[in-house]
Amino acid sequence: MDLVLIEGLRIETVIGAYDWERSIRQRLVLDLEMGTDIRTAAADDDLSKTLDYAAISARIDEFASASHFELVETFAERLATLLLHEFGIPWLRLTLRKPGAVSQAAAVGVRIERGQR
Repeated sequence: MDLVLIEGLRIETVIGAYDWERSIRQRLVLDLEMGTDIRTAAADDDLSKTLDYAAISARIDEFASASHFELVETFAERLATLLLHEFGIPWLRLTLRKPGAVSQAAAVGVRIERGQR
């Protein structure tokens, strides 16, 4: 299995369990590894035969703009489900970080894997 990567994607969303967090947009940083087979796309040099990371990044941004979750866990789970289904991704690993959430840490977050590798 080959991997298509999106690393360090910065998105803005409403996220947080505290009342003050529900009234602002906060930055999340996302890393995504998506399992696929790139050989057909590479053989024909054809974007339509691979995972289009520009389209996927745009969809993630659209999802984040419309989302209002309390937990990064919920955001990650819903986003993973959406990506698997909308883009036909067989397997993915998603790392989602919330910078500044804990003053002593650069970021906090979750890492999940979904699908069949």
